Amino acid sequence: MQRYGMTIPLDGQPLGAQQDTIAELADLGYTDLWSAEADGSDGFTPLTLASVWAPSVRLGTAIIPAYTRGAACLAQSVGSLAQAAPGRFVLGIGSSSDVIVERWNGMAFDKPYARVRDTLRFLRTALAGDKVTEEYETFSVRGFRLKVLPPEPVPILVAALREGMLRLAGREGDGAIINWLSADDVSTVAPVVRQFGEDKEIVARIFVAPSTDTDMVRNLGRFAIAAYLNVPVYRAFHEWLGRGDALAGMWDKWGAGDRQGALSEIPDEVVDQLIVHGTPEQCRAHIARYVDNGVTTPALAVLPFPGIDPLQAARDLAPTSTK
Repeated sequence: MQRYGMTIPLDGQPLGAQQDTIAELADLGYTDLWSAEADGSDGFTPLTLASVWAPSVRLGTAIIPAYTRGAACLAQSVGSLAQAAPGRFVLGIGSSSDVIVERWNGMAFDKPYARVRDTLRFLRTALAGDKVTEEYETFSVRGFRLKVLPPEPVPILVAALREGMLRLAGREGDGAIINWLSADDVSTVAPVVRQFGEDKEIVARIFVAPSTDTDMVRNLGRFAIAAYLNVPVYRAFHEWLGRGDALAGMWDKWGAGDRQGALSEIPDEVVDQLIVHGTPEQCRAHIARYVDNGVTTPALAVLPFPGIDPLQAARDLAPTSTK
């Protein structure tokens, strides 16, 4: 079965007003609904609503930061949603970034690899119903037993950029969640995960802007790219992928405090690689390249650019669309 996902909630409507929208996404053929967690909705509430509004779809987080909830609290949230949507919930966890963890939540962004690994190991034990008393490298748990157990095992995916976290996703996780990479980059990333099993799932958050206003998409896309790719973990990721020369000008000017100059240094081809845009037909063809190169589940995220209605974009890009 080819999975095909959309990120919820869609921009422009309060959460409580999206029941018809969520139901329509299921009718349009989206097999998955994925949430994110940064500065908007939390990762669990939209999926809890969707578990009732779209009772046939799979639900996933892409992602929940490993730092921002205590271990027991995170296990409770996972167990509760797994009971609300039996057999239909996938947990995606990751390190997130220093911006979200340190600047916005006031927590030290220390040992991100170890924190994700420890959280994954703790959740495996807790979600199985075992009592947890453990001194992990990055936190400790004493005498916790989860009382809201999933009726079926919850797959755990690891948000991964470079090789260390990608190997963790394949070795101890059920697969990886990847984002801010091109369709061609998947050919570099996917084999690192799948060396531990060809059945490992790879979910890609793919940023889409179905619009033929190429100048608008490129100009606004530069803002989105700069916001992410100047974060140290993403810079290192794209250096590893081979974009060091293409993005050196942006990084240099950003580091010097010249934000506008940094935007102008982002080449058109980088925007075109990292943001799917064009007609709906062109967008669907571009998304298909991600799948061809190893993505199991594309999870589309509609960018809130002028002239792009998120629901109409979801309709135009849906598996059942004939446009």
